[in-house]
Amino acid sequence: MHSEPVQEQIHAWFKNLGFPSLLMHEPKAHFDFTADSRRILVVGPMGSGKTEYAGHVWRDAQVARTKSGAVQKLTSGANSQKDLFDPVSGIGSADRRYTFFARYSLDKERFPDYPDDALAYRGGYQRCGENIATVGNSFALEKLLQENPHIGTWIIDEAAFYDERLAYVIKKESDRRGLVFVMPTLLLNFRGEIFNATARLLVETATEIYPFSAYCEHPDCLQNGYNTYRYYSVNGVECPALYFDPLIIIGGDRKKDDPFEPNYCTRCDQHHFLPGKQYTFFTLKPLGIEASRGNMQPLVDELAAIQNGMERSELFNTFKTEYLDCANPSPERMNALRVPCIAERALIFLFAEQNLLSADQMRVLVKELHLNKEYLDKRLSDNKRPLVWS
Repeated sequence: MHSEPVQEQIHAWFKNLGFPSLLMHEPKAHFDFTADSRRILVVGPMGSGKTEYAGHVWRDAQVARTKSGAVQKLTSGANSQKDLFDPVSGIGSADRRYTFFARYSLDKERFPDYPDDALAYRGGYQRCGENIATVGNSFALEKLLQENPHIGTWIIDEAAFYDERLAYVIKKESDRRGLVFVMPTLLLNFRGEIFNATARLLVETATEIYPFSAYCEHPDCLQNGYNTYRYYSVNGVECPALYFDPLIIIGGDRKKDDPFEPNYCTRCDQHHFLPGKQYTFFTLKPLGIEASRGNMQPLVDELAAIQNGMERSELFNTFKTEYLDCANPSPERMNALRVPCIAERALIFLFAEQNLLSADQMRVLVKELHLNKEYLDKRLSDNKRPLVWS
C-alpha cells in the first residue's frame, strides 16, 4: 500500500493520463443524514457563513425527505413513526431527515425584515414553518426535544450563548437517541478570546468542527479573516471597541451610525484593532480590586478624568504612549476614545464581568459621577446583570 500523500497520488494519476497537474480540492458533499449521534460545531467570525451552512443542511433535508421509505431505515433505523421514541425511557431513533431550528431568544430581532419562521442569514433565509422555536436556556431546549420526538436533526443557532448545561443536554440526547445537532456559533468574542465556559464545553463534547473564515473586511486587505471585529461609527469615523467594552451587546446585523451601538465585521489579525488591553489589566482592574477592598477614591478619580477631562486620565496617557509615541504609531486605535460613555463601559466591566464592585458601590459611583443610567440599564441587561438604582 502506498504511503505517499493523497495529493501526490492524484498528481501522478493525472500525469499518467496525459493531463496537466491540478490541485484537487475536497468535493462539496451533501449532508449525511445516515450518520447518527453527531455533534457538529460550525464556527467562525460573524459574517463567515455559519448560519448559511445550517440553511444548506435544511435544504438537503428537504431533498432527503422526498426519497422512498427504504431510506428511512438508513436515517432512523425504525420502520414506523410509532417506533421512533419511547416516552418512558427517552430512548429511540428519530428520523434525521426531519430538522428543527432553535433560535436563541436574545437573537430574535437580528433580522427584523424576514418572516417570523425564517432561518435567516446574510443574503437569504429558509422558511421553517412549524419547525422553529425561540429558546432561552438548556431547560427550554430539553423540553422542546421531548415535545418533538420525531425530529432527528436539530440546528441550535448561537449555541455558545446558552448556559453551560446545554453541552451535556446535547451530548446526552445525541448518545442515547442518535440525534444530530448542528451548532453554528461564535467560539471567540470580539476580543479574540474563548467566548465563555459554554463555548469551551461545546468544543470538548463535539464530534466534529467545521471552521469558517471570510475575507478580511478592511478595504485594503484580501487576507482570510478569523476575528470578529467590533467598532463604532462616530461622525463617520471608524472607532474600534475598547478591550473593556461590554462583553455582550444585543443587536441586529445591520450597519449602524449610532455611536452607542456597535457594528461588526470580519478582520485578519493585522486589522483587528483591540485597544486598551494593557490599560484594562495594568490600571482598570487593579483600581476595581482596590475599590472592592473599600478604597473607591482612586477609581472615582480615574472615572471622573475619563468623563470630564480625558487627557488627564491614565487611559489617555496609556494610549498616547502605546499608540502614538512609539516606533509604529497606530492612530486608528486612538479613535476608540471618541466613543461616548467610556466611564460607564469601565464600570460594567468591573461589575458585570469581573464581579469586583457591589451593587451598592455601583449605585454610589453612578450617582456621584452623574453617569448615563439609560446606557447602563441597557448594557447591564444585555449581560444579565440588571440593577435597580433606588
